[in-house]
Amino acid sequence: MTDIRKGQAPAVLSRSVFHERFMQPFMDPAFRAEDSAISRVEQIAWEAYQQGRKAPLTRKAGPGYADPDYELSVEWLETRNRLEQAQAAWQDPATRSRVLLICGSARNDGTCPGEISKTFRMVQWAQETLQQAQLDTDVLDLSLLTSSYHLHIHPCKGCVSTAMPLCHWPCSCYPNHSLGQTGDWMAEIYERWTAAHAVIIVTPVYWYQSPSPLKLMMDRLVCADGGNPDPTSTHGKKPAEAKALEMTGWDYPKHLAGRAYGLVVHGDVAGIEGVRRGLSDWLDWMGLIDAGAQARLDRYVGYYEPYATSHASLDADQAMQAEVRNVAGAVANAVKALRAGTLSQPDKGLARPRPK
Repeated sequence: MTDIRKGQAPAVLSRSVFHERFMQPFMDPAFRAEDSAISRVEQIAWEAYQQGRKAPLTRKAGPGYADPDYELSVEWLETRNRLEQAQAAWQDPATRSRVLLICGSARNDGTCPGEISKTFRMVQWAQETLQQAQLDTDVLDLSLLTSSYHLHIHPCKGCVSTAMPLCHWPCSCYPNHSLGQTGDWMAEIYERWTAAHAVIIVTPVYWYQSPSPLKLMMDRLVCADGGNPDPTSTHGKKPAEAKALEMTGWDYPKHLAGRAYGLVVHGDVAGIEGVRRGLSDWLDWMGLIDAGAQARLDRYVGYYEPYATSHASLDADQAMQAEVRNVAGAVANAVKALRAGTLSQPDKGLARPRPK
């Protein structure tokens, strides 16, 4: 049952292929004056790749970990420390209520489209409603992935499918310096989710599905649902140790449970119901609490009308604008009730017979 299956990993890159890939960011002729310096840096990167120096800066885990002497990534430890502080603030009754507003669109006027997204406008309406309710807001605009320098959400590697304890909270797959997989935004995003008392996701539908920036974030949040907060218990990424640990009994901790949520999904011809349902099911499973029927919205903007007039269509749809504000209003009410201990949760305390 716990055999480790092998045979898919690609061959190590040749030196010439590595050179081609390394030089891709330096195609601008302005770099030619520094070719010798770039060549020296490339040699260092090649050695790191050959040696697999994923985390070049480490220190002993210390007390509180299964193996205090195991060398953990300093970057991971710093992220973990910020998550612990955010969780402590979230639990403190004196902390002001905070709502994370997520703009799921990949569009903004700072890159190819040259125009803001309708999603961002809806986020602004929701933010105004929340601020009127005296709640702090934090806008996470995922379109920055398409318009910011060297900012990434690297894809999930699916560690959980080998064994849940192999998926660390927060994710330890990145950064991987030996592969040049750096600039990972998720270290910050984990902290922002942890600090929030509620989350509102506002997203368009792209080809019947969630936009790729939103889906990248969702996949990387798998570690929040059952993830292992102690990488020393698996000595990094040791599949056999993770499988053995899961087989002894794993409690699948839900690290973001207890936060409220709302959703706004919009499209132009199809797909809104499926995307809204998928997002609702995902958040429900992670242990977040929906803020009621009016907090889960799916609507079409300019149904089967030209894309060129879609912002004008949104301007004219006064009912939808009010519905978006109602999502935020419902979430504001839910947060206040949740923190006062009066929010109805009929299934609270019931153990899941299938915890996975």
